[in-house]
This record gives sequence, C-alpha cells and structure tokens, in this order.
Amino acid sequence: MSRNIASYVSSPKALGRPPRQDTGRTPFCRARPACYPLGMKTLTLPDALRAYRGWLLLGLVFVGLTYRQVVTGMVRDWYFDDNASHGFLIPFISGYLIWTRRKRLAKAAVSSSAAGLWLAACAMFLLIGGRLASELFTQRFSLVLTLCGCVLFWLGKNVFSLLALPLLFLTFMIPVPNIVYDAVALPLKLFVSWLSVGTLQALGVIVVREGNVIMFPNITLEVVDACSGLRSLTSLLAIGAAYALIAVRSSWQRIVLIAATVPIAIFTNTLRVVGTGLLASHLGAGAARGFFHEFTGIVLFAFALLLFVGIHQLLRKFVR
Repeated sequence: MSRNIASYVSSPKALGRPPRQDTGRTPFCRARPACYPLGMKTLTLPDALRAYRGWLLLGLVFVGLTYRQVVTGMVRDWYFDDNASHGFLIPFISGYLIWTRRKRLAKAAVSSSAAGLWLAACAMFLLIGGRLASELFTQRFSLVLTLCGCVLFWLGKNVFSLLALPLLFLTFMIPVPNIVYDAVALPLKLFVSWLSVGTLQALGVIVVREGNVIMFPNITLEVVDACSGLRSLTSLLAIGAAYALIAVRSSWQRIVLIAATVPIAIFTNTLRVVGTGLLASHLGAGAARGFFHEFTGIVLFAFALLLFVGIHQLLRKFVR
C-alpha cells in the first residue's frame, strides 16, 4: 500500500506535469557510444596523421620553403667540408631512432600543446636574427627548434617525449662554427704535438718540438688541423651518441660512453702522428702525405670505433 502511494506521488500526474510522450528518438547522451567532450575521443598518432594529414602536409611545406636556403647551404658544407661530411648520416640515424620507437608512438595519445607555439616563435626569432647577423649556426639550429615546436604543438607532449631525442640528435648534422673550431683546434694541436713528441722520445727517437711543429734530424713535420683530433672527435661524437642511444639502456653508461669519445679521439690521433713521424723519419716526407696519410686516418678511425665498442662491453661485464 505504501509502495503504491510513493509511486503515485512521484509520478508526473501527481506533480502536475503532463506525462512524457515517447517521440521515438534516442536521448542525446545515448546517441553516442561514450559522452566525450565535444563528442570527440582521444586520437592516437596514426589516427591523427590520417585525420589531419592535409594540415600537417601544409605545415611541412611551409617549413620546407622557409628553410630551403638553410638546408641547401648546409648540404653544400657536408659535401665540400671534410670536417662536416658526417652530416649526411645524421638524418638517417635520426630516422632510425624514430623507427625504434614506432610501437610506443603508435599507442601515444595526441593532444595539442601551446608550448610548441612559443618554441616555434623562438626558432623564428633565431632564424631572423641569424640572417641579419649572417650567422649560419644560429639559422641551422633554429631548424631543429622549429621541428621540435611543430611536433609539440601539433602532436602534444606524449608524442614529443618520444621524439625529443631523435629530433635533438639532428644538431650533430650542423657544422661546427668556425669561431668554435678555431678556438678548439689550436689547443688540441698543441696537446697532440706535445703528447706525440713525448711518446717518440720515450721510444728513443731524436725529435724536438716547436709549438705544433715536430722536427726530426732529416725532416720537419707540422701537426695541422686534420691531425688535431677535432675532425675525428666531431664524427666520433655523433656516431658514439647514436650507438649509446640505440644499444645502451643505462643512462649513466650512455654518459660515460659519450664522454669517452674525447680521450679516444685524442689517443688515436696521437698514434697517427707518432706512426707518421716514425715512418717519415725513416722513409722520407712521402710517408707523411698522400694516400698513406689518408689511409692511416681511416684505419685509426675504425680503431677508435672498436675502442668505443670495447669500452661498452667492459662496462656491461664488470660494472652493474
């Protein structure tokens, strides 16, 4: 009896409202499988690339036209400057780093981040300032920042966290500024000369050093920029960083390996100068230039890579 009274009191007729008529239409929230904000669900990266491919393509075309001269000038430096020739490999290594993250990228949720606009604006400021000051490194580095800003704005923080290292790795493709190269090359030449002469004297060779000039009784050699170790250092640093990011899981081992590229480059170039000095003192100046000199550079760079891999294996075996 009490249940019937409660049902009557709560009915539309008792409350003075007309009874609800069935219109045959489904209510708003029942018309969607899930009531997401604005009726949209969170997109994954593949879905976003398909849904917004037109806008993304338009943005890439804009970036390409904006940096056309910057990229062509950088590629020209890769081709003509031996110190920057490793730049051809960097985009491919960066692409491979992205490929290794493909499974996590496929599941990453896409969202927009306003911080990307600020980063892209800073990149445009660097580009304009670099052009006004005719400073190439600033213009080229702004390209890396622009790519980072576009990814952060279009795809959000989740995707950017996975692509940050591959994008920042593109910095290695930018040739070292001349002002930095000149400031570092001279101290390296002097140090390699000092270390080489000390090694030769320890081996019983009669030799005297004047700055970066090494004088034997029958010949005089000069340690030039190519023998300073800076060229092999930049290339070895880029390859070592790629190896550390791909093959090494421990963060501190990555840091140790990348830092080890500096002494490895100095050591191998010292061996090159010592070997060249020994051969030149016995065979003449022909051993210090030409094919033999270039060939020893290639062999010792391969030896430097073997040392790098050997250090990694030692870290894996003896250090946990």
